Amino acid sequence: MKKSLASLLSGIVALGSFASVGIAAESTERSQPAELFTGSSPISITDQSLKTPAGDGSEEQVYNYLESVKGNLHLSSKDNIRGKFQIKEQQTNSKTGSQHYRLSQYINGIPVYGADQTLHIDKSGNVTSLLGTVVENVYQTIPQPLVQLKTISDTEAISAAVTDATQQYGPLGEAQITPEADLYYFIVAGEPKLAYKTEVNVLEPEPLRIRYFISAEDGTVLFKYNILEDLTGTGTGVNGDTKTFETRLSGSTYQLYDNTRGKGIVTYTAKNRTTLPGSLLTSSTNVWSDRAGVDAHAYAERTYDYYLQHFGRNSLDNKGLQIRSSVHYYTSYNNAFWNGSQIVFGDGDGTVFTLLSGDLDVVGHELTHGVTENTANLEYYGEPGALNESFSDIIGNSIEGENWLVGDKVYTPGIPGDALRSLANPTLYGQPDKYSDRYTGTSDNGGVHTNSGINNKAFYLVAQGGTFNGVTVAGIGREDAVQIYYNALVYYLTTSSDFSAARAAVIQSATELFGAGSAQVTAVTQAYNAVGVY
Repeated sequence: MKKSLASLLSGIVALGSFASVGIAAESTERSQPAELFTGSSPISITDQSLKTPAGDGSEEQVYNYLESVKGNLHLSSKDNIRGKFQIKEQQTNSKTGSQHYRLSQYINGIPVYGADQTLHIDKSGNVTSLLGTVVENVYQTIPQPLVQLKTISDTEAISAAVTDATQQYGPLGEAQITPEADLYYFIVAGEPKLAYKTEVNVLEPEPLRIRYFISAEDGTVLFKYNILEDLTGTGTGVNGDTKTFETRLSGSTYQLYDNTRGKGIVTYTAKNRTTLPGSLLTSSTNVWSDRAGVDAHAYAERTYDYYLQHFGRNSLDNKGLQIRSSVHYYTSYNNAFWNGSQIVFGDGDGTVFTLLSGDLDVVGHELTHGVTENTANLEYYGEPGALNESFSDIIGNSIEGENWLVGDKVYTPGIPGDALRSLANPTLYGQPDKYSDRYTGTSDNGGVHTNSGINNKAFYLVAQGGTFNGVTVAGIGREDAVQIYYNALVYYLTTSSDFSAARAAVIQSATELFGAGSAQVTAVTQAYNAVGVY
């Protein structure tokens, strides 16, 4: 029997196979692509269900809390909570003293794909929220021991993915990231199936980053999609402005290599070929004439500095990850993308785009995909994918901070004032600005570049304020707004978070940073009311 994805709040009262958990949501119709995180059935629970005795913020308190809601997790009193849920990460927010945990649900010692949770404990030791998804009623549906089900190896799963991609695209070039295959329980038609998650990541015959779920029983493809995170049409060209930036001297040659930030910011040229990263950009005088390289390098530095100064974050992984950029990719290439290990810029064709590294919010957008991949890891499909794109727009646009347009400096250079997207008015560029107008088809990975406008509009209203859809929002300013959204991305959102979960996460983030009943919490709540997300 096919089960449904239920939206929950911290108590995790569940109706279907997947249940979203959040705080203080209200009932509304939601949809997700049928192939991934199937179904959608909202539930509303107030945060009064979260009242629990204060603790010490330890792992023991986390498991004690999960034990207290075991019935809501569809577990019996005899079930071992530690065998069903495992803590994957713990972080402390130095600004608020809150403890943030990331957990995953397990079956037979194997994680369930997309069944991730975040649990939050304030500085006084109170559990404030539990968000994410759980899979219910599955522990009795696994008929055979794990050893009898698993029949292929991880190597065979990788080979199956490569074979499938080759059949569709032709002979593949060299892998850009060493392929790995991780074993999960993956929900297929409402039932858990053992599957390997892997990806094909190549540049030839074209840039591909295809995520595969390969059956561990027979090697068939259960599900796949291209997760290459790109910003097609984001930018309008290099404007001839003078910039200063860090370089490195090696012998008598200067290099576009900044070793003063994290583990380095390094900029290459692909020389209009498709081999990455290409050649390190160099100069004999330290006066640089490669406009694309100058902007890519300087804007990567500015993005790094923004994250450090505004959020205290040390590069994309918060561990100083080296930021690599390659400019002049392929010929007249109308795209920029993050491929999981670096950012890549085409030169554009001069009509649709100019040099795509020439817009700070494009660079910030792409690098924020790297931050998302290292935190919430929002699935690049359906509503989670639209949120993935939206958070890149929100933070990339905030790094530039000049207007509410995305890509206005490199997109359609012959059309003044044009842009790829507008946070203030998404409908200008074909995006919905409220949830009832969302795209529900399967194109564009379920509308990741289209439906991002809904969350973008909510952010704009939080920051700038205004009356929209009959709801008035008192803006709190861009700085408070971006702090709230960053905090939600890093600590609260999970792989399968949808728009309703994002509302819950952003409200809880505002509560953590500014307190319940604050103007910031009111603004966030009203903004999501205005765009029809409950």
